[in-house]
Amino acid sequence: MKDSNESTLRFLGATDTVTGSRYLVDSGGQRILIDCGLFQGFKRIRVRNRAPFPVPPASIDAVLLTHAHLDHTGYVPALVRDGFRGRVHATAATTELCTLLLPDSGHLQEEEARYADLHEYSSHHPAVPVYTAADAVRSLNSFEPHGFESPLDLGGGIQATFVPAGHILGASQIRLTVQGTRVHFTGDLGRPHDPLMHRPRALGAADVLVAESTYGNRVHPETNPEDELGEVIGRAANRGGVVLVAAFAVGRAETLMLHLSRLRRRGAIPDIPIYLNSPMAIDASGMYQRHPEEHRLQEREYKEMYRVAIMTRSVDDSKLLNLRGGPMVIISASGMLTGGRILHHLQAYGSDPKNVVVLSGYQAAGTRGAALAGGARQLRIFGEDVPIKAEIVMLDSLSAHADSNEIIEWMRAAPQAPRMTYVTHGEPDASDALRVRIRRELGWNVRVPEYLEAVPLKDPR
Repeated sequence: MKDSNESTLRFLGATDTVTGSRYLVDSGGQRILIDCGLFQGFKRIRVRNRAPFPVPPASIDAVLLTHAHLDHTGYVPALVRDGFRGRVHATAATTELCTLLLPDSGHLQEEEARYADLHEYSSHHPAVPVYTAADAVRSLNSFEPHGFESPLDLGGGIQATFVPAGHILGASQIRLTVQGTRVHFTGDLGRPHDPLMHRPRALGAADVLVAESTYGNRVHPETNPEDELGEVIGRAANRGGVVLVAAFAVGRAETLMLHLSRLRRRGAIPDIPIYLNSPMAIDASGMYQRHPEEHRLQEREYKEMYRVAIMTRSVDDSKLLNLRGGPMVIISASGMLTGGRILHHLQAYGSDPKNVVVLSGYQAAGTRGAALAGGARQLRIFGEDVPIKAEIVMLDSLSAHADSNEIIEWMRAAPQAPRMTYVTHGEPDASDALRVRIRRELGWNVRVPEYLEAVPLKDPR
């Protein structure tokens, strides 16, 4: 039963992990969920996806989403299937992207379950997806799009506003006013000089700040990602190799193609085939035309960017790439090697030392991408141990997340210190490193919350 007397914030995810973003606000008889993400990475984290939701889904009045990535949205289909009957509020571009991401997520889960049953490597018989593509399609009826900077009254003395966050198309920070208390959620903060997206909106006055810490213990290298990417491709092409680029289908794939088109225009890479093997990334292309106010691209550069790659949609064409051999570049999802077509390419090309695997973004602990970045030379893929002898390149300079310096500078611009800052959405060492910096450099009250911890919003210390 919801308590209408005390306003509380409960951390249902994104604590001790960089995935599973979920924050629950209870106030005035209303229950609002900020983000509804999937847990990814280590099995001890992933099993939370299959546990009963910490509160009955039917007791939640509304869901607000910061952006479309699955660690922020991927549990919505299960929440709706299990009884949530409210509205899912998001920006227009986030809503549009979810029409691609959520059904694809359900489809991949069904596909992986079928493959696990066929090859008998699942611990569950039969293997069961967290939700199906049909569940995901049904959940889309709950979505309600909103513009940036347009206040939304959620009842119970709660108002919400979506504020630009950079990062990817549609990404927002969320400002809540809860019975007079100003609560600010960063979502995933973009970088101030991102080549594709505008910088995140400055932090305004807030009583409580919930801040991400994905790169809380790191500073991005100052190397030019375009030059670095060009060097990798040139090196692989000279030895006839295949460059496999693991990319998040929304955001990272576009940034990569932007860099590749610029490299091709100035003759800085060999004239070898480039394939975009991600139906989702292909389908997302039109959204950048429909939302030009959110990104830095001019129309000429946008068109040139999508001409640089051969678009690969069908499963048969994807399979043919595994027979083609190099030199070539394949951009494919998923970005952390957790599923998708990139795994089939790894099976085909990962064991050859003349090839290159490029990791183009953050790799959550427990994922195959994190294992490769950490030096692993064997991956478990579809129940088989696949040797990896290809060159591994980690391009941290391509990240769409603000690093620790950029987060601190973004906070420093606040007109006043929040009463309390909660550091979330990071691995434990990253969250604690950012906590220390906030305390020492800004002098703010700051904590790293525990999983399922509830705190009062009136006096959040």
